Amino acid sequence: MEKLAKEVRLLKLYSLVLTCMFIVFIFMSFRRNSDKAKFQEIDVERINVVEKDGTLKMVISNAERQHPGMTEGKEVRKRERSPGMIFFNGDGDECGGLVYEANKKEAGMVFSVDQYRNDQIMQLQYEQNVTGPDKQRTYGLRLWDRPEEWTVTRLNKVVDSLQALKDKAALKQELGRMRKAGNLGAERLFVGKMPNGEVGLFINDEKGITRIKIYVDKEGHTFFKTFDETGRLEN
Repeated sequence: MEKLAKEVRLLKLYSLVLTCMFIVFIFMSFRRNSDKAKFQEIDVERINVVEKDGTLKMVISNAERQHPGMTEGKEVRKRERSPGMIFFNGDGDECGGLVYEANKKEAGMVFSVDQYRNDQIMQLQYEQNVTGPDKQRTYGLRLWDRPEEWTVTRLNKVVDSLQALKDKAALKQELGRMRKAGNLGAERLFVGKMPNGEVGLFINDEKGITRIKIYVDKEGHTFFKTFDETGRLEN
């Protein structure tokens, strides 16, 4: 009888273990099939959103761990960037983002849309000086034109070569020449508030020279001005 009782106890224990294993198996299968986790709150320094093949599509990060950017499939050199979201296209290149920052000196937020393999061509932005006697504030929409042949990769190579010479004057001169030649692109339009308090529409030509201003100044006076190709006031 004692032997039989012992065998019964072992059988019950065996059944209990099998039942527990079955429950765990069902639970884990459900978790694997759902592919979804729910959190009430989470603290994280960086989130990478990727495709199934691992292709990076978006980074949400603090400033310290922010992605430096990608161009033509290659990560650019490490640089200081603001916290926020950075977007990447199907080629793996950075194609825009939303960044922000604020401290005791200045504050700002920028939403950017980048040209393919190039820098921003559209921005919705806000910038402000927080301290000092002149607390200037500007915000609005900006548009740029950028040449397709002068990609970010090509510009970075030129700038890196110039910086390697450790000649600030030569760097400034060459960048000025490139800007005049249109290699760096040109701002074409701004709609919003300028640092001097003017609110309106400001249109530039392909060289970045202001040609039309329609605005209201900080005293409430209205203006419509046109300029020639040299930037000289016409009316």
